[in-house]
Amino acid sequence: MIYHFSLIYPADRPPVSVSDLLRQLLIPRKWRHYLRTERQVLVNGQYRSFNQLIKGNEKVDLYLDQVESLQGDYPASGKMPKVVYEDENVLVIDKPKGQKTHPNQGENGTALNDCASYLGYSPYIVHRLDMLTGGLLLVAKNPAVVPILNRQLTSKTLRRDYLATVDLNKEIPDQGIIDLPIGQDPADQRKRQVRADGLRAVSHFQVLEKDEEKKQAKLLVTLETGRTHQIRVHLSASGWPIVGDPLYNPNFAGEDLALTGWQLTFVKPYSFNQVAVRLDKK
Repeated sequence: MIYHFSLIYPADRPPVSVSDLLRQLLIPRKWRHYLRTERQVLVNGQYRSFNQLIKGNEKVDLYLDQVESLQGDYPASGKMPKVVYEDENVLVIDKPKGQKTHPNQGENGTALNDCASYLGYSPYIVHRLDMLTGGLLLVAKNPAVVPILNRQLTSKTLRRDYLATVDLNKEIPDQGIIDLPIGQDPADQRKRQVRADGLRAVSHFQVLEKDEEKKQAKLLVTLETGRTHQIRVHLSASGWPIVGDPLYNPNFAGEDLALTGWQLTFVKPYSFNQVAVRLDKK
């Protein structure tokens, strides 16, 4: 299958070589090599060599047919997801709390199964939300955008903001950074914990509201890394466990987990256009 992407190079950006443009678009090296050797980069309808410049308002067309994906198919669930944003390459849905992001073998009731029902074909995973966490989930419609979105995650141009309500077991500053490595909890395979030999994990937080009577606070949390249970582990380890967290809050009383993927900010693949998608603040 050939994937065709087209853009008008923005007039407010300086001239750039074809080679540098493809790097700026975060196109993988293997695909850049294919585009050069197969002469599949057209500027204003004509092939342009990689060391030549592209200027503002010129049209660039890219054709890729060497796109591979190791991901298996997700069978349709028969249910429709709540779609919050859609364009030709991606889908953003509002995943309900209690639903898995993707299936294990034999399962078909996950968010990606619902997306398969909506699209009529299997979607491609970009990132995950914990089963107990609801909110915005970005899904790719084709494999040609997956590595670009993955690079946006690495370069922090794909930003994920969460809302969390926490118990204040200790004082909390108005804002801060939690930089604590996270690894497997050897006593419980379901859990993660802060540990010196864990993977680097960084979360940024800002206090939005405080309820002194309940000794709770509402936080805006932004992920710099994306470890399993990262926000839940970081906040609990800091003395501010999330309300309704059955794994990391000792005062869990059966409530829903008070953690929601509230906002996603990313650059549309094969473009320079930024998109911000958010839910209502509740």
